[in-house]
Amino acid sequence: MAKIDNLVQNFLAQKKIAVVGVSDKRDTGCNLAYTKFKDSGYQVFAVNPRISTFNEAPCYADLKSIPEPPDAVFILANPKVTEEIVQQCVDLGIKHVWMHCMMGTKPGLAAGMTSVSQSAVEMCAINGIEVIPGSCPNQFLNPDGGHKFMLGMWKLFGFMKVK
Repeated sequence: MAKIDNLVQNFLAQKKIAVVGVSDKRDTGCNLAYTKFKDSGYQVFAVNPRISTFNEAPCYADLKSIPEPPDAVFILANPKVTEEIVQQCVDLGIKHVWMHCMMGTKPGLAAGMTSVSQSAVEMCAINGIEVIPGSCPNQFLNPDGGHKFMLGMWKLFGFMKVK
């Protein structure tokens, strides 16, 4: 379990976080993550190519559009988008990526409810990017009752393992 904890600590030690997948159509876990990062003192950049503002702040089409590269990137989007975003991380020299998955970090779980792309995870490894392939920062940033419960369950059942 120590590896996931170390990866989370390293990710959360970064100061500038891009949040990919915010939505103006509905409340999402991504929107909550954006708010939690912001409320926790991070400089946060919203990323979604469909919208120009999010929560009264600029929203960027992609990572390359952000005026200053973020230190880390959280992704809650289709796995195909994850691959594109990781390529941008490689191009920009970003070394911390978190791919959301509702069902912890165990490969193969909840294939339809994940942002994890195995090819993107491999791309991270090849390029020296620390990656958390699953889980959710909302479980670690002042978690509400539901996220505390999920974190406990995923650890209990071994869904929080990272190779």
